Parts: sequence; C-alpha cells; structure tokens
Amino acid sequence: MKNKIKVAILYGGRSGEHEISLQSAASVIRNLDQTRFEVVPVSIDKQGKWCYQDYSLLTSSTKALPVFKNAPEIFIPQRPLESEKNLLTVNGQKETRIDIVFPVLHGPLGEDGTVQGFLELAEIPYVGAGVLASALGMDKEKAKILAKDAGIPIVPYMTLRQVLWEKEKSLCIKKIKKDLQYPVFVKPANMGSSVGVHRVKDEKNLEPSLMDAFRYDKKVLVEKAVNAREIEVSVLENIDPNQLPLASIPGEVIPHHEFYSYEAKYMDEKGAELIIPAHLTAQQIKRAQEIASGVFIALDCEGMGRVDLFLEKESGSFYFSEINTIPGFTTISMYPKLWEASGISYKELLTRLIELALARHERKKTLCREYKP
Repeated sequence: MKNKIKVAILYGGRSGEHEISLQSAASVIRNLDQTRFEVVPVSIDKQGKWCYQDYSLLTSSTKALPVFKNAPEIFIPQRPLESEKNLLTVNGQKETRIDIVFPVLHGPLGEDGTVQGFLELAEIPYVGAGVLASALGMDKEKAKILAKDAGIPIVPYMTLRQVLWEKEKSLCIKKIKKDLQYPVFVKPANMGSSVGVHRVKDEKNLEPSLMDAFRYDKKVLVEKAVNAREIEVSVLENIDPNQLPLASIPGEVIPHHEFYSYEAKYMDEKGAELIIPAHLTAQQIKRAQEIASGVFIALDCEGMGRVDLFLEKESGSFYFSEINTIPGFTTISMYPKLWEASGISYKELLTRLIELALARHERKKTLCREYKP
C-alpha cells in the first residue's frame, strides 16, 4: 500500500481566535480521509510555543482539540538539508517526517502571512493562501483598497490609527458623523470572527467601542452600516491553475443578535440562522459569485477563501465586506457547508486543498532561485 501523506495539522495560535481554531482543527481531523492521510497534530499555545501533540489523546475530543501544556516542544528547521527536509524535531531528537502543513489558525500570527512566511523559508508545502494574500486578506483596509481598484463595490468607511485617534478624538468624531453618519460598524483592521466588532448607533457609544477595538489592533475601521442581508460565498482554487477559481452557491447568515457577533457565531447555538442556499435570484447568485471570484483574484489568493458580502435591501446592490483566507472549519461553519451544498463533501474538500497545495509547491520548485543570464 502506498505510504500515507503525513499532514501536520497546525492549530491554536496567539490570537483572540485561539479557541475557534481548536474547534476548526477538531473538525478537520475528524473529516480527513484516514485512508490517504496521516495526522500529525501540532499545537501553538497562547505563549507561542509549538508542541507535538499525541494523536491518540486527541481522538476522544468531540468539539475542540486540547492543547496539552506538558506536550514536547518541536522545532522545524528554517533551512533544512535536502536529505532532512520536512522533519519535526521533538525535544532535540528527530521524531517524524511531515509532507505538508495544514494551518487551521485564525487571526493574527496565523492567518496573516507570518506562519506562511515561516513555512516558505522552511520550504514546506502548506494549505491555503501565500504570504501576500494572507496579509492582504487579514488587513480589512488593504483588502478593500485592492477590491475597489478592481472595480468591486465597497461600503464607505474610514481608517483610524490609534496614535491619531488619541491626539485628535474630537476631530475624528466629527468626521465620522459628517462622512458616514450613524449607525456605523467599528472593526479592528486585522481580526476575524467579529472579535472587537461593535455596531454603534450614536456618538455616545463610539468612543468605548473604539477603545475596545484598539485593544486588538492599532488600526481600526469605521464602516457605514447599510441595511443589508449578509451573503457568503466559498471560493476554491481551480485544479487547473489557468482557469478561474470555483465559487460555491451563496449562503445567507441571519443573525438573531444585533449583528453576526462573536457570541452569535460561537457561544450561542441559536445565535444565527444559516440559510443554504440563500434565497436569491439567478442573476443575484451570478453576481455574488462574480464578486467573490473577483476578490479572490484581486488579492492573489490560493487554496481557499470565504468572501462575505452585503446585499443592500433597498437598492439590491452587492458590496464586498471581507475575505477569510483560513475560514472557519467547525461543524457549523459556512465554508465547508457551502461546498457540501455545491456538491463537494467535507472529506473531498480537505483532500482537494491538500492536493492543490502539493501541486502548487511543485510548481514553485521549478522557479529559478539565482540569476542565470
């Protein structure tokens, strides 16, 4: 029998979305094709320590993977020798080979290009977007700038940097009222899962909302709140690199809270209703898929991405909200659910993502790394 592909599932991380990663990783491990892949669990704790976890101790976990504090620490060579490529070193001794890393990390220091850059240096294949696309997708401001440049509509917004906000609060408050009007959304520029996000109805709630958002990032977006439906589309890199990415059927999120908050997503089982497929016309479906694919291309994404859109109720216009380059993979997450509804099972989706990453790595190896006139 052909040797199984060893997949290091990288989970946890040093962001406010650590706990969500534990849930996503548990789902990925449960749904990975065990006949083709061998799981090598690697955790990153909140202090940033990478540890080799005992797979036999994780299988009993149902909802979220544990991060055992006494697990042996690992090291991945930054510039491995050809004969020693992709070896995890556990407590100073060579322990196991890995063929590919599947980062199931959400938020800063995991989804923002930092881990991806490290894996590039180590020459290890990994699932998902590369360094640039990961960084762009994480930064809501930069993603909006590139999307707008590509002709994709966005809602009006302002960017506030913490230093400027602290110096010129009154001026910033006046500008928000004049240019955006209330209500507005306040969002950390580099967070996901609605961490630090607030819907602000009036001026008196603006400052405390911004103070909370600045706890997570030094750059915060203030975005006009449009009366809209929340539509999401899953995007998958095409097996043929010369073809356009694949876009799933759209889904709709109907929050039962004031908006699709962290609590609605992960703490309240009845916090939101996911409608798959979304009740849209054929023309609206086509438009949502076009925008989602357009964002994926504009940000130079690879692997996967979940694109979130606003569908304004009055005008029927779509607006790009944000993209998640490592979307949630929990049992209730939209990304795998939309692909299941589009004809790709969870297990097949994971297999495709791994195959895409391995093929992409092989293509990269053909690039010339030195100047040869």
